[in-house]
Amino acid sequence: MGFSRFRSELIIRILLLTGTIFVFVYLVNKTQLTFTTIAVLLFAVVQIMLLIRHVDKTNQLLNSFLQSIRYSDFTRTFQVESTDSSLNKLKTTLNEVIRDFQSVRAEKEESYHYLQTIIQHIGIALIAYQRDGSVELINNATKRLFQVRNLPNIQVLSSYSHELVQKLLTIKHGENALVKVRDKDDLLQLSIYGTEFKIHNRNIMLVSIKNIQHELDDKEMESWQKLIRVLTHEIMNSITPISSLSSTVNGLINDIIERAGANEQNVEITEELQEISSALSTIQKRTEGLIQFVNTYRNLTRIPTPNFTIFQVSRLLNNIYELHRAELEALNIECTLIVEPPTLELSADEMLIEQVLINLIKNSMHALEHRTNARIQLRAFLNRRGKITIQVVDNGPGILPEVLDKIFIPFFSTKPLGSGIGLSLSRQIMRLHGGSLNAFSEPEKETIITLTF
Repeated sequence: MGFSRFRSELIIRILLLTGTIFVFVYLVNKTQLTFTTIAVLLFAVVQIMLLIRHVDKTNQLLNSFLQSIRYSDFTRTFQVESTDSSLNKLKTTLNEVIRDFQSVRAEKEESYHYLQTIIQHIGIALIAYQRDGSVELINNATKRLFQVRNLPNIQVLSSYSHELVQKLLTIKHGENALVKVRDKDDLLQLSIYGTEFKIHNRNIMLVSIKNIQHELDDKEMESWQKLIRVLTHEIMNSITPISSLSSTVNGLINDIIERAGANEQNVEITEELQEISSALSTIQKRTEGLIQFVNTYRNLTRIPTPNFTIFQVSRLLNNIYELHRAELEALNIECTLIVEPPTLELSADEMLIEQVLINLIKNSMHALEHRTNARIQLRAFLNRRGKITIQVVDNGPGILPEVLDKIFIPFFSTKPLGSGIGLSLSRQIMRLHGGSLNAFSEPEKETIITLTF
């Protein structure tokens, strides 16, 4: 309707201008009316100017509208005058189109903020980046995991883990990867999944990163417990009758020996019976030792449920120190306690955590035997992720890298008379507290055992 009105006005102006020019030509060629001819000429010039102005108004209006669309500036409006003209009709239509754009843009912004809120709320780390490592998006879980405020490029994580950076830069669409990241305070098993897509001719890689160390520890401990339950059950079923029968038979033989007395005819028989009794005593002793050995490993499946209480960490460490003070002085081992802040409190089963620390400090004392300048440090603090951390640090010979990953496996021990249950039991106690137990060692420098709650 507005365009038809504009076209009609334009046709009328062109026809009027054409008529005026025709009259001007006629006056010039057929008459001598100079003033009339000049007046007609001026009238034609005015009409031309009005026509140009009429067209320019529309062009300027359309140009302003298109510029608003180009730069997404939908705050502009076109003033509609009270006169009923085609230009006002066009302004009204353009204002309606701009309001539609504003509505669509508001919906998109709401959807964007909605998705941003969801992404930031997700507990799994998400990173979107280009293949050159330029990061376009990270969520709060990523910042917490890597302890960064911003991440302009994947290469920034090189100080955290070079292997992780290489995997992020080379991961393929749909690929799952597992990267181990170890530092002095913690051990992370990072599960990485990548998805690649294209936006505006840019290839974007979106990866999700989750620390599955706790899940792996739980599954590993569950597997060991199942194995130990089966083994101890079968071993006990076999050994217990042997121990009982050997004890019974040994008692019967001793009775026969006593009844035989000093009769010379029974001397040889008595000596043979004594040898059999001695053998049975050995069998009984070994079976009882095996039963005790099996019962020891049964402890891995019989840890009581933690009784959580809130207590000061400084009191816990002081108790451990006082318990071992005499032995530490006898071995000439210097022991220091550090708690930061001094009022640090922990919610846990104090007795079970004491048992863990006793086991760890005894391991350190054993490693420091016959070493000069021997030192043990018990320290507690909040780590980079805000978790309460207790560490037992010693300057002993350390643990070799190929052994470090095995020390928490049941039955594995580096001590000649070790049972291989202490560290496994300690790790299970920490898992029951929802925490972790990890080791870091530099041979001939230091060994750090970390309890993270």
